Amino acid sequence: MPEPYDSPQALALAATGTETPPGGPAAVPARRRGGGRDPGRGRGPADRAAAPRGLWSDAWRDLRRNPVFLVSALVIVFLVLIAIWPGLITDGNPYRADLAKAQDGPAPGHPFGYDLQGRDVYTRTVYGARASIAVGICATAGAALFGSVLGGLAGYYGGWWDALLSRIADVFFGIPILLGGLVFLSVVTSGSVWPVVGFIVLLGWPQISRIARGAVLTSKRHDYVQAARALGASDARTLLRHIAPNAVAPVIVVATIALGTYIALEATLSFLGVGLKPPTVSWGIDISSASTQIRNAPHMLLWPAGALSVTVLAFIMLGDAVRDALDPKLR
Repeated sequence: MPEPYDSPQALALAATGTETPPGGPAAVPARRRGGGRDPGRGRGPADRAAAPRGLWSDAWRDLRRNPVFLVSALVIVFLVLIAIWPGLITDGNPYRADLAKAQDGPAPGHPFGYDLQGRDVYTRTVYGARASIAVGICATAGAALFGSVLGGLAGYYGGWWDALLSRIADVFFGIPILLGGLVFLSVVTSGSVWPVVGFIVLLGWPQISRIARGAVLTSKRHDYVQAARALGASDARTLLRHIAPNAVAPVIVVATIALGTYIALEATLSFLGVGLKPPTVSWGIDISSASTQIRNAPHMLLWPAGALSVTVLAFIMLGDAVRDALDPKLR
């Protein structure tokens, strides 16, 4: 049987150059009526532009246009880089001390001056970012993961499981975080970041757990979740494929803001002497040692405190920008 393009009408159409055959538009093959574009090749640029965007694409578009997000993201990227590779902006040793220069002010090659033991304040400020950023990121990741799993399971299954986890979370909510840190960390002899991270995760997961529970309770009532259950989808598939992508947005917002709070908490505990301990380089330790000399050598306190404030502010601003982009009520 001859192909449609080999028919006499098609050959006459190609020879005369007319766009419409005698039989009208219906005589034109389907591929030619489509403008010569093969439907199997996908949508054209106009179709892609008209396609509806999802929550994450809209949020990314808004974030790219938000100067608060851009500035805070650049500051955070810079802080993470110097935390990983402090040698990018300094070649000094944060432990090298020269008592003859104790409390001296800025000098060539030492723009921030010296501390009580004659150590370079600039070098210690740069190296102090490593401990603070490590505590903040690890504690936030641990609290977000632990709290999201427990809160998601409580919101999805409900019943006695929900009641039990809610009561456990209430117990941890009732512990003052500074008092709990003084009690818990005072018996820890290690001065590394991991006891501090473990303590923050222990008292930080209930907040994220409640956020995740509420998001799952809202998402599981949607029609597409009910349809997935009716089609026989397992609980694991329903949670991971249908509920989690729509419930993770509020968790990301809370975790981003909490990251800055955890960095400030680490500095506070180190300032009180129960967090990080020497020889670990930390902004909280340097602020604690400089607080007694604020009149004689204010530069010892100014620079580590300023670096801590900028870091916490950058993460809080980033969290606010992410919240505005992911909240559909603000659109």
